[in-house]
Amino acid sequence: MENPLYSKSKQLALQIVKLNNFLLSRGEYIMSKQILKSGTSVGANIREAKRPQSEADCVSKLQIALKEAEETAFWLEILSESGYINSELFDPLYNLTEEVIKILVAIIKNKQEIIQKSKFKIQQ
Repeated sequence: MENPLYSKSKQLALQIVKLNNFLLSRGEYIMSKQILKSGTSVGANIREAKRPQSEADCVSKLQIALKEAEETAFWLEILSESGYINSELFDPLYNLTEEVIKILVAIIKNKQEIIQKSKFKIQQ
């Protein structure tokens, strides 16, 4: 069974690529590049976290993915509020980005608790 975080972040990246192509067709080059970088970076960092050197490395990669997802949400808001994209494009992409953010926050919190518990056990 596919991991929901992997599938959602990959879906996000693919939708961002399509959005980038749409923006480029409208002559928007700066924001399209920014959202392409952040939106595809989310999944890439999540994939990197799949085979970490340590639990701390895994958390670090997931935190980077979270930052990139937050940046993607920001660019989507700017594109929507500036009129480059309508709600038909914005709503599903923004909702998907928010889903990925919520999953990442929960996983990071859980992994940080596991790391803290293992540090506590080592100190005992």
